[in-house]
Amino acid sequence: MNKNIQVEIKNQVVKLSLNRPEVFNSFNREMAFELQDALKDAAKNKEVRAILLTGNGKAFCAGQDLKEVTDPDLNPGFKAILEEHYNPIIQLIRETAKPVIAAVNGVAAGAGANIALACDVVVASESAAFIQAFSKIGLVPDSAGTFFLPRLIGFQKASALAMLGDKVDAQEAERLGMIYKYFPADTFADEAEKLALKMAKMPTKALALTKEALNQSLSNNLDEQLALESKFQIEAASSKDYKEGVTAFMEKRKPEFKGE
Repeated sequence: MNKNIQVEIKNQVVKLSLNRPEVFNSFNREMAFELQDALKDAAKNKEVRAILLTGNGKAFCAGQDLKEVTDPDLNPGFKAILEEHYNPIIQLIRETAKPVIAAVNGVAAGAGANIALACDVVVASESAAFIQAFSKIGLVPDSAGTFFLPRLIGFQKASALAMLGDKVDAQEAERLGMIYKYFPADTFADEAEKLALKMAKMPTKALALTKEALNQSLSNNLDEQLALESKFQIEAASSKDYKEGVTAFMEKRKPEFKGE
């Protein structure tokens, strides 16, 4: 049973809450492996159609637990931390055929910020902040920060934030295009859950194909992307959800998608 990741399934949404609030949900080896397992389970569970990732307590995630890396008896080394902890988490988020929503409830720093930015949709509380904290301790951004951040906000701004380690509040993050939306602190949790529920009721197969098309757009040229869109559109058009969507439109009613 997980102790560092709280798992709740309701209405076809799995809510994964980072659960080390006493250290601002910073990652140690145990929590990294528990999150990987929770993401794998969510991907396989046919009852789950959307994944909501958030944090318990005041912070979303403060990144790596520095106590672990400074303790000679606990430190797995940076090669293991990246290749065994964070890189698989990023890959699981991008590869799962379900939407992953990051609900950033507080500070997201270092790897915590970049795990959030790797998700499909990012929403934040107005009290949240994003910090590329690596340079402050002589490190470089990891967890795909150098991949996603410049694609989200542009090369110049990403370069400055990565090097200077400035704190970006939720309002500025939305303005920059770093996140989808921010909400007032008192309504944030409800708004995040409503968004996840809305996505869980959408045509899951079409969302999965959209996600994969976006993934491949990061390296494809125009001709390759047009061919991929054609392939995926044909696949989507053969789904039950497409038939339901068209029928509902013709009958002037709300569609009831099953994710098939």
